[in-house]
Amino acid sequence: MQFVDKTRIVIKSGNGGDGRSSFHREKYVARGGPDGGDGGRGGNLVFYADPDMNTLLDFRFQRFFRAENGEMGKAKMGSGRNGQDLVIKVPVGTLVRDLESGRIVADMREPGKSRIVLHGGKGGKGNARFATPTRQAPRFSQPGQKTLEHEVELELKTIADVGLVGLPNVGKSTILSVLTSARPKIANYHFTTLTPNLGVVKFYEDSFVLADIPGLIEGAADGAGLGHDFLRHVERTRMLIHVLDVSGSEGRDPLEDYRQIRYELGRYSERLCEIPELVAANKMDIPGAEENLERLKAELEPSGVKIFPVSAAAIQGFDPLLKETAAILQTLPKPLAFVEEEMPEKDIYEKGFEITMDGDIFVVSGGSVEYILDTTYAEDEGSMRRFQQYLISEGIIEALRQKGATEDSTVRMGEWEFDFID
Repeated sequence: MQFVDKTRIVIKSGNGGDGRSSFHREKYVARGGPDGGDGGRGGNLVFYADPDMNTLLDFRFQRFFRAENGEMGKAKMGSGRNGQDLVIKVPVGTLVRDLESGRIVADMREPGKSRIVLHGGKGGKGNARFATPTRQAPRFSQPGQKTLEHEVELELKTIADVGLVGLPNVGKSTILSVLTSARPKIANYHFTTLTPNLGVVKFYEDSFVLADIPGLIEGAADGAGLGHDFLRHVERTRMLIHVLDVSGSEGRDPLEDYRQIRYELGRYSERLCEIPELVAANKMDIPGAEENLERLKAELEPSGVKIFPVSAAAIQGFDPLLKETAAILQTLPKPLAFVEEEMPEKDIYEKGFEITMDGDIFVVSGGSVEYILDTTYAEDEGSMRRFQQYLISEGIIEALRQKGATEDSTVRMGEWEFDFID
């Protein structure tokens, strides 16, 4: 299965249903009153952390996710049905980020967590709601609230207690297979591991999640090699086990390897240099390892770095490492949690208008115009009075006058054209 840990999708909650404009019809009742019901609420857009998912691959094949719209109101004061919520399942550890604002609107770090990211639009009021003693037969209703699309980025950050880091081919995958029931792909060449592998370590009464992070190389913080694709998976870990090939079997100096990885981790995130770290000096079964181990201890132990000689091939030396790891984990807080913010609210009718010329015609457009057109009913006298009052209160009449409109001028709003009356 292809591993995908970053992608973009477009989401939208459901529009609110329009209110109904209708009148009571019954035999022997000549003039029934208004009985139009309210529209239903649009469906919410919900994210759910699914413990059975481990990749964002599915989102490569479906990019648009829209919740159901609310139903239009019914006659006889019947309310429209609410739109069904749309639940989007994502792997545990997924961040949902609004691209326009940069806000993290959901951190799906816990299995089974649900979060409403977008609320459905409110249903419009039916004409029965607008009846008054002086307006007993309103022929208009209110449209449902429209919602806007948002583009969001999904980013999967593996949640593990301990991360195994190190250069390629130092034995991280072998250590994971030795300590857990995980069975990662293992071979004697670089970049065998192309996806983070997780396993559960059980050490007497303690247990913790161990992640094998794919090998990093020089320049990883700039995106070189597997770089950014997998450095993000280290961010959530509570502590690190830095695996070194202490034998120098590939002609590398384990001390330089250590410094290189620490440098790349620090460039990517200062936090990664602050969390607890242990060093697993691997491949102790190979001749020459003892000499390098003494060099490592002389260089690193004075600064407080604890080094544990191990051999994944011979399955030796792991008990002291696991004992120290379990003890440190008991003192650490839970995995890093990101602060969730609300999705920035947008109004489908952004307030404001502009006046342009189409020949001799004054064209008025903008959110304020769209709103009044959608909520005005030309056949209803009361609605048209409201339309005229709105043009005055919003300053549209005054702006037309300043633009040079006279009583001989024609004004266009949407599909409506009418004579300007000063």
